[in-house]
Amino acid sequence: MELLSKIYENHGGNYLFRLLTIKDVVRVDPSMFSDDLNSVVKVILKERYNGYLDKEAGIIITVININNIGTGKVIHGEGAAYYDVELEILAFKPDLQEIVYGEVVEILDFGAFIRIGPLDGLCHISQVMDDYVSLDRKKGVLNGRDSNRVLKEGDRVRARVIAVSLKSATKTGKIGLTMRQPGLGKLEWLEEETKETKPKAKAK
Repeated sequence: MELLSKIYENHGGNYLFRLLTIKDVVRVDPSMFSDDLNSVVKVILKERYNGYLDKEAGIIITVININNIGTGKVIHGEGAAYYDVELEILAFKPDLQEIVYGEVVEILDFGAFIRIGPLDGLCHISQVMDDYVSLDRKKGVLNGRDSNRVLKEGDRVRARVIAVSLKSATKTGKIGLTMRQPGLGKLEWLEEETKETKPKAKAK
């Protein structure tokens, strides 16, 4: 896979989703020669790339379009045709320090997993809030000792990306998140903070 160009698509104020133009070579088996070439190539590329994780591109969600298919080359003694192809893909990749919105999908001893797009990021227990946090195993929630704030599955949050580790040719990756900085955290907490800091209207 050769990355030719990229266009960042705005998604809720950040750039997690990207349209990428790449170049590759597709092998078409002789049994497919009678089929529509564009359809055959697109099926092959979707099977190859959907869910593929690349260090530079991120996780590839799907093939959007086939821009160009070159002249097929047949290798002597094999019979299959090989085509140089240029295609557009939709990919997802968070960048360091990027602000993301997500949903808490799992609470564990060491923190909370937050779903952002097709991947889950880990917010370590030390990064959940600016407070001492402990796990209530019975309720399955994270509690702030002094703030009495609670984080549970299903909560919507705003976080910052502080670590990204993507391994090529796999479907796994590690994303580290924090919610300790100002303006981050459970959306309900942020709404409460806004109400507290909003100046009260003067009585007439």
